[in-house]
Order: sequence, then structure tokens, then C-alpha cells
Amino acid sequence: MAITGKLVQEVDITCRGNLLHDFYKNKPDQVAVMTPDKIQRCDLVTGEWGAPGYVISWHYIHDGKIQTAKEIIEEVDDETHKIVFKVIESELLQVYTALTLAVHIEDRDNKQVAVWTINFEKVNANIPDPTIYLDMLCACTKDMDAYILKQA
Repeated sequence: MAITGKLVQEVDITCRGNLLHDFYKNKPDQVAVMTPDKIQRCDLVTGEWGAPGYVISWHYIHDGKIQTAKEIIEEVDDETHKIVFKVIESELLQVYTALTLAVHIEDRDNKQVAVWTINFEKVNANIPDPTIYLDMLCACTKDMDAYILKQA
């Protein structure tokens, strides 16, 4: 029996959500510039930036080590500023047999919120939920928000 789960975390953002969405959709390679202590680089593997189905390879820092994750962009929704990334190659797939990350922007009370969701399936019940990765994604979003505001 599969052990599945879902984690959700929100990040208040000050920049316009469409700017954040544009970086994840069309310029994820620039995320490394905005979050150099977390993301080393992002490379386009196949496809075309911004088009669903393109594959990217992230090189990120976790526990002081460089890790990699190859992801396919499953969904891009410009209306809700949503992007869905499915991990297709990574050290993470040794403990999570399925891992999908999604970010979308919501308007709330005259502010915007970036909402990250991780859907996962664990190899076994002893594996912790991928909370540390969700925390890293949210920290990257905060760094990106600060960077975008500084550039404006």
C-alpha cells in the first residue's frame, strides 16, 4: 500500500505575483542569481522555456551538499500563476517514489501569497515527510521576492 501525503505552505509576497510566476515559467535559470545560497544553477534539458513539457535540471544545496533534481513542467497556468513540476530524476526518488511540486499565486486581503504544494509518495512509513524541501522552496520564494523588489 502506497504511503502518500500532501504538504502546503504559504509565503506572503510583496512583489507582483506575475513577476514571480514569470521567473519560474520562463527564467528559472535566474533563480540561482536570486538565491545563491540555495540554488546553484538550473539548466534547460529539453523543450522550450515557458512551454508545458519542458525539462529542467536543478542543482541545489541541501545539508551542505550539492544535489540535483530533474523535473518536467507538467502544467503552466498563466491565469492563476500556477506551475507544476514533477521530479523525474533525483536522489530524492530513492525515498519518495513520486514527488510533485506546485506553486500558484493567490490574492488575499490586498496582498498576494505564493502557495507551495508538495504531493509525495514515500518508499516506506519510516521516511519523513519532505517538509525540509518545502521549507527550502518557501525560503527561495522569499529571497526571490526580496530580489525582485530590490531591482524595481
